[in-house]
Parts: sequence; structure tokens; C-alpha cells
Amino acid sequence: MSTASTAPPSDTDANWWRSAVVYQVYVRSFADSDGDGSGDLNGIRDRLPYLRDLGVDALWLTPFYRSPMVDGGYDVADYRDIDPIFGNLADFDAMIGTAHTLGLRIIVDIVPNHTSDAHPWFVEALAAAPGSVERERYLFRDGRGENGELPPNDWESIFGGPAWTRVPDGQWYLHLFDPAQPDLNWRNPEVRTEFEDILRFWLDRGVDGFRIDVAHGMIKAEGLPDVGRTSADGSPQIALLGRGRLPYFDQDEVHDIYRAWRPILDSYPGGRMAVAEAWAETPQRLARYIGPDELHQAFSFDFLDATWSADSFHKVIDTALAESTIVGAPTTWVLSNHDKPRHVTRYGDGPVGLRRARAAALLMLALPGCAYLYQGEELGLPEVLDLPDELRQDPAFLRTGQTRDGCRVPLPWSGDLPPYGFGPQGCESSWLPAPTTWAKLSVAAQTGDPASTLELYRAALHIRRAHPALTIEDTGTGSLTWLPAEPGVLAFTRTADAPGSPELVCVVNFSDAPIQVAGYGNSIVASAPLGQQDGEPMLPVDAAAWFERPQLG
Repeated sequence: MSTASTAPPSDTDANWWRSAVVYQVYVRSFADSDGDGSGDLNGIRDRLPYLRDLGVDALWLTPFYRSPMVDGGYDVADYRDIDPIFGNLADFDAMIGTAHTLGLRIIVDIVPNHTSDAHPWFVEALAAAPGSVERERYLFRDGRGENGELPPNDWESIFGGPAWTRVPDGQWYLHLFDPAQPDLNWRNPEVRTEFEDILRFWLDRGVDGFRIDVAHGMIKAEGLPDVGRTSADGSPQIALLGRGRLPYFDQDEVHDIYRAWRPILDSYPGGRMAVAEAWAETPQRLARYIGPDELHQAFSFDFLDATWSADSFHKVIDTALAESTIVGAPTTWVLSNHDKPRHVTRYGDGPVGLRRARAAALLMLALPGCAYLYQGEELGLPEVLDLPDELRQDPAFLRTGQTRDGCRVPLPWSGDLPPYGFGPQGCESSWLPAPTTWAKLSVAAQTGDPASTLELYRAALHIRRAHPALTIEDTGTGSLTWLPAEPGVLAFTRTADAPGSPELVCVVNFSDAPIQVAGYGNSIVASAPLGQQDGEPMLPVDAAAWFERPQLG
């Protein structure tokens, strides 16, 4: 493997992640190179110029490892190999080499909380006796009740139902997700050593960072105590996620793991980084995952969960910026991902949802720190709500009736009929069907149309990369100053460090009437055309705009 082909775009830019725009690729649904209906690594490689031209800095790839695909690849059977539906290691090397040549970095998903039940370790554990070293890699326990017929405690799976499954010899094993995803025992030194080696394996292949799945989950409270509430009490335990303490999430000892990982990342050139998918009961506890001796970033899910109002977004932004200042790390914004309904639909669906989603994009991209985009949001894709039940593959659907498949439908690239150029010319296969109404949302249909969502994203991303007020050196936190605004309106400035550089002003109208924006400067991009009233420019309802003006004072 050539060092040159896998070197990061710039070994000297160790702080690239502090203000980067990262594009999440759901690998199975991005681009299909071989016509089997599933996206793959060669499909990503073919479409890298599109992402470069879009204006993003890095890609986050969902799991592509060997897997039975019970949970979309988050059930890993081999952490050092590629599942054949996605390609092979040579395809990965070629893809990352091309990405680096184009100036794009690659972040890969790592899944340390659990493995697949097809992982060799778990196969060995099932074949071994209770108390064996093989079972010590996982969380096997004897059951409660007279004959061990009851689960060891009251813990519930995130996907619904009990978090324990009984094996033929009478013991139970823990799975906080699907039974095909047994939880690892992170108090076992062998588990810790294994994952440190897995990190080095991918870092040696040139990856620029890791997104850590369930980063809050690896350590369970000593003794595995009961939660004390179950779904039978009125609401599932998962309702406490991010709102209360659970004995299987956000335990203090999880930070020891990241303090061991950070020196590994720091030993490689080019600013290798890690971002946590972590949920904690307070922003203060979430901030503990970030720092010079732990992880570089943690997603701000409060931003994703904000309701469509000026007060909600104002509060979330203030809280996130305050916490980022304390830990000296940038904020990390996200509007959608592969686990949540697309924000076009969350904000109202149809024309209203799209208008709000376009405005939210300009709000997010004007904020200091790092932004994560989910594939297809630059096309204004809505959630697909009418997938036939027999085609759904999310394990949560089988257990609870809730599903994440609607945000995972393959991207529309071109053409008038599904699957819209997802695969090679003439291929009519895709693992989930795209709606017949998506022809006008394809990349080809939107390219060159100044009113399209794709061209809005392209314009905003290119301004973000070039504008002195948004190009913040090293810190990624920058300066944000709120401006006085009428009720239902957010307005703030971003100011460059260099004297004389123009300010950028972002204004978002959450109110129920157009607002005057004459005093904010010259409009440089807007999510909807500005109107006119008495000769004055007006920002429509559910719209955002960026303005440029000389620094004041």
C-alpha cells in the first residue's frame, strides 16, 4: 500500500476538523457501481467529484465491514474486512486514494459497543462454557427466578423488548440493540486491546477520523443494577436517553477508553480525529467526551431536535457555544442523519417543510464550528413515509413498528424513472424503492437551476469556505454576536479576526410575517427570494439570508 496514495490532503493542517463540513454517506444508498441494487465503495469513488464540487471537506462513511446486515452493517462480523456487497479492501484503498487526491478526507464508522452474533468471538462464546474466557468478552449472566428463567435485570433494548436473550445452557447475554448485536464487555482488557489494534489498522490505511457509534454505551454500571422502570410503567427506558441517567449509558469509566484512544490518533500525522455519537443527560456531561486528552467532537443532537422557533434555536445555539468555550473544542451541528426522519419532513413536509429546511441549512452553515450534512439533504429530499412493510429492513420496525428506512432510500442522480441513475445505465434495481415523484429532485434536474436546493447548498458552501468571517483559523469557534431582532427572528454576525474584513450577518425569519432587512448589508445568498415593500428588501416567512457589511465600530 503506497503511503502517497493514502496520505491526508494536507499533513500540516491538523485543525481541519474544527471548521469542516462533513458529508455523511450512507454507503448502501449513495451510488451503486455494479448494478446489484446496493451502493458500494466504487460507487462512492465514482461520485467523489460531485462531493468535491459541492464544497464539502470530508466524508463520513457508515459501516462497510463484513456483516449479516441485520442492522444495516452496525452488526459487524469482521472489523478488518469489507463486506462483499460493498467491495473489498483494494476498492477501499482506491476510494480513499482518490478522495485524498481531490482534497477530501474520509471518516469511517467504528462500532465498539457490540459485535454481530456472527463475529468469531461470539460464535466461540456460545460454544464455550459459562465462566469461560470466551464468554468474558461479552456480558453473559445467570438469570433470576427459581430456575434462572427471568432476565438478569430489567434493562430494555433500544429497539424494543428485553435487552437479554437466553442461550441453550440457561445463561443470558446482553444486547442493548438487536439480539444479533451482543454487547461487548469493555471491562475485559482483551476487548480494549482489540479495538486499539482496529483503530491502527484503519489509520494505517489512511482514514482521517472515526465516528464512534454509541460512544456513551461501552461501560455498564457495576453489578448491572435495575433501571427501576420499564415500558409496562408507561414509557420505555429509551425515553430517558439524553434526559436521565441509565446504568448502561454514560458511565464515568467510559472516558478511560477515550483517554487511551487519543494518543493513538495523535501519533498519526494530518489531524486524525474522532467524533462521538453520545447522549448524556446534561450538556455538561456531554462536554466531558471532548478535550485534548479525549475526543475531538460530539454531535449536538439538541440542534437536530430543536423545534421550529427562534427561541428554541437560540437556546440550543447559546448552550452549545458556551460548552464549546469551556472545553476549547468546536461545536458540531447536524440537522439529519441515518437514524432520524429527514428535516424537510420534521419541519412540516411539503413546501413548508422544504422552505424551513433551506432556511435551517443557512442557519447551520453560518454557525461557528463543524457541520455535518446527511446525504440527500442538499437535494431537499423528504422522508419516504409509504414504503411497503415487506420491504423495510430496520430491525427496530420488527420490534416496535418504528422505522428508519424512510431516510435511507437511495439517492436520485438522474433520469425520469426510479431508481434515477442510482446504478449503472439501464439498471432498475435498488434495495429500497425511490418514490415516483423524485425525478425533479435528482442531482441532474437541480444542477444549474438557481432556485434549486442543490444550488443553494453549493452557493452557501462555497461562500463558507471563502468568506473571511466564516474562515476561522485554528479555533473553529470564531465570533458570534447576536443582534437585536423582533420576536420570531434570529440575527447574528460573524466577524473575521483581520481588521477591515467584512462581517457576515445571518438572519432567519421564524415569524408569521415578512421582515425588513435593509440594515443588514448586501444580500449574498438567501433561502428564498427577498421581497420588496415600499422600496425596502423583505425577508419572507420561513426563510434565511446571509448579508455582508463592513465591520462596525
